[in-house]
Amino acid sequence: MSIAYWIVAGLLALFFLYAGTLKVIRSRDQLRPMMAWVDRMPLPVVRALGTVEILGATGLILPPLTGVAPSLATAAAVGFVLLQIGAVAVHLTGGDRRIVLNVGLIATAAATVWLATGVSSRGSR
Repeated sequence: MSIAYWIVAGLLALFFLYAGTLKVIRSRDQLRPMMAWVDRMPLPVVRALGTVEILGATGLILPPLTGVAPSLATAAAVGFVLLQIGAVAVHLTGGDRRIVLNVGLIATAAATVWLATGVSSRGSR
């Protein structure tokens, strides 16, 4: 297993585990200072996004750790790239130009895809 994968995927998983948990357990009023877009989304959608983030974070870590379906890590990382592309679109259509974090997450998730692909191909030899 690549040390680089574990570092990058671990940090990405921690971020999305934290952000997803906040979306699942906090009220709209508690989320608003950090996530101005929550007013434009129904609360069940915010909760569903949080659940997807938690599941994705789990998908980055558990499959390669256990060796059971390690390709799911690649799928989770691709999912995070797509999720953040959608997040950029939500920010920009709402007139919010603060997308630096989202662009950084896209780059990190893309690096994780690349590392996960390399990890899974080396593991099958």
